[in-house]
Amino acid sequence: MPDRLMLLDTASLYFRAFYGLPDSIRRADGTPVNAVRGLLDMIARLTTDYGATHLIACWDDDWRPQWRVDLVPTYKSHRVAEVNTDAPDVEVVPDALEAQLPMIRRVLGLAGIAIVGAAHHEADDVVGTYASHADLPVDVVTGDRDLFQVCDDARQVRVVYTARGMKNLEIMTESVVVGKYRVLPQQYADYATLRGDASDGLPGVAGIGEKTAASLLLKYGTLENLLEAAADPRGGLSSPVRAKLDAAADYLVAAPAVVRLVRNLDLPSLEEAGAQLHPVTGEARAELERLATEWNLGGSVMRLLDALDRTRPS
Repeated sequence: MPDRLMLLDTASLYFRAFYGLPDSIRRADGTPVNAVRGLLDMIARLTTDYGATHLIACWDDDWRPQWRVDLVPTYKSHRVAEVNTDAPDVEVVPDALEAQLPMIRRVLGLAGIAIVGAAHHEADDVVGTYASHADLPVDVVTGDRDLFQVCDDARQVRVVYTARGMKNLEIMTESVVVGKYRVLPQQYADYATLRGDASDGLPGVAGIGEKTAASLLLKYGTLENLLEAAADPRGGLSSPVRAKLDAAADYLVAAPAVVRLVRNLDLPSLEEAGAQLHPVTGEARAELERLATEWNLGGSVMRLLDALDRTRPS
């Protein structure tokens, strides 16, 4: 089996697991475990179905980096529960999910699954860095369209898109992105900047939707070229479009850096991170089997162990 790297947008998956399973699934002390169970089942299925030999659970060390907020103050502002001055802002996360995050990290650690985050950066940036520099085929698992930026048919980088649920996964390749959105993956950040994204607090350009954004990028190639044309009366833009771009001038200067993935983080190599999957043995396996009972994780732990048992040893 050829090597293949899988990168998990971990928060995207554990939120989906939490809302997909009832939080009445609890361990003996009353703590919900639905997100833990759901995430483990997702990993077991995904690694098996897509033949992953290496796996990294990419983590939000900072879900709303201040440098992005400084550029676009509305960035994810609707999801802030508490503002901190010397630490990442606190995200609105249901208490029943928040209680499960330490359990998720512990179980993944015992299973030998690498967890990688980066200070002052989101999991998306970790994904962007690994996907841009990996020397093996890559599957990125996410429900976030912004990660379509990494699709690259030549380098065999694709996105396993979860927005329609685990039973309706979509494989997003470079050609699929072009067919669906009429932009190249390398244009996707400019496209998202223009059309906006309410889920991330990005207003976009008023009056420019997906079709117009795609048609403008088809003609001008990049946002930079588009803005140069807007500044030139002979640039070929209609007066209404030029006026819309002019009204959003400050936003259009700041937003691209917010939307674009960071691809040059100083991260551990796959080997240093321990990304290669392997069967779990010894004390770690015994502890996982104990927790499966103590934490009421049902068969989810065993399904993950079975999936890992099918991988080749390091």
